[in-house]
Amino acid sequence: MASKAEKIVAGLGGIDNIEEVEGCITRLRTEVKDASLVNEAALKAAGAHGVVKMGTAIQVVIGTDADPIAADIEDMM
Repeated sequence: MASKAEKIVAGLGGIDNIEEVEGCITRLRTEVKDASLVNEAALKAAGAHGVVKMGTAIQVVIGTDADPIAADIEDMM
């Protein structure tokens, strides 16, 4: 079974679509190449409480485990 980080990566359009990721208290702040590849429903299914899109800047609200998930995603990059 895929980890929470892997599910979030898939929801963000795959590892190749992610340019930057940073944990920020309760959010993952990400920069993606193509915002149209971001699947909000998949992110919510992965445990996101919300998704904020501002162009190619995507914030995924996931709670207090944002920092360890960001570290897991960085390890995949």
